[in-house]
Amino acid sequence: MRKFLLALLLLLVLAGSGAAWWGWQAWQQPGPLPEATAIVVERGSGTQALAQALGERGVIRDPRIFAGAVWVTRNQGPLRAGEYLFPAHASLRQVLEVLRTARPVQRMVTLPEGLTARQMVDILENVPGLFGDMPAIDEGELLPETYAYSWGDSRATVVRRASGAMRETLNRLWKEHAADLPLKTPREALILASIVERETGKPEERARVAAVFINRLKRNMPLQSDPTVAYAAADGGALDRPLTRADLDMDHPFNTYRNRGLPPGPIASPGIASLRAVLQPMETDELYFVADGSGGHAFARTLEEHNRNVARWRALERQRNAP
Repeated sequence: MRKFLLALLLLLVLAGSGAAWWGWQAWQQPGPLPEATAIVVERGSGTQALAQALGERGVIRDPRIFAGAVWVTRNQGPLRAGEYLFPAHASLRQVLEVLRTARPVQRMVTLPEGLTARQMVDILENVPGLFGDMPAIDEGELLPETYAYSWGDSRATVVRRASGAMRETLNRLWKEHAADLPLKTPREALILASIVERETGKPEERARVAAVFINRLKRNMPLQSDPTVAYAAADGGALDRPLTRADLDMDHPFNTYRNRGLPPGPIASPGIASLRAVLQPMETDELYFVADGSGGHAFARTLEEHNRNVARWRALERQRNAP
């Protein structure tokens, strides 16, 4: 009997050792995932549903072993929802570490300079991973920038950050504005900066374009900015055709050919460079500019000089359009 009990005890020890060795192997051995992969863990996912999803995506070999490991290590913390990056060949131990302690994947959404509010709404409504209703936004309210977010964040959260960034930037730059500007408030600076943003895509021209508009405001001359007319013709959207004479003659608050001074609001969201250009414009007495055919503009101090630049531009246009 003593020999039998010793033999039975030896078998139990060996069996326990084998089980422990097998469990350790399952815990430590590399997993089947061939390359690093970002996977979304939906809110409210139970252990079984999560195990099934990770198995289908090739992160783990056996959902049953995963579920058992979650139960055995339950004192190490809950599994969190979100989007996480699982490394290639992640072991079961690494998979659970990611789900318990890793930072969610940081996604990026870019709001480019010069877009209308409608265009920014379209971006935010279609970017993957953002949820919830889209808040109403005013023209020029959001600062063009690249914003980080995580899967499951709300659109309202991104809007609040972009709106706060515009307020902070505008107020900070306003404190440094040139002394003799014909702009009374930060909002007026925002309006003019939106026009500058739409007038030129060349960074080196912004302060010069801004100076032309500043000089015209000081002389009570109409701004005569084509982008403001395009904004009016598109009813606050983006015009997808050339301007016509009827557009320039249109009776509309945003038509700066018919109305003197600034339009009643921004026509787009200006970037930091355009805001700074308006508040620190170039020192010049130029009053006119027109496209020069190279993507930039030809500037002039007198109407006579400007008319020559316009004639040169029209000749280039005829040459380009000739069969």
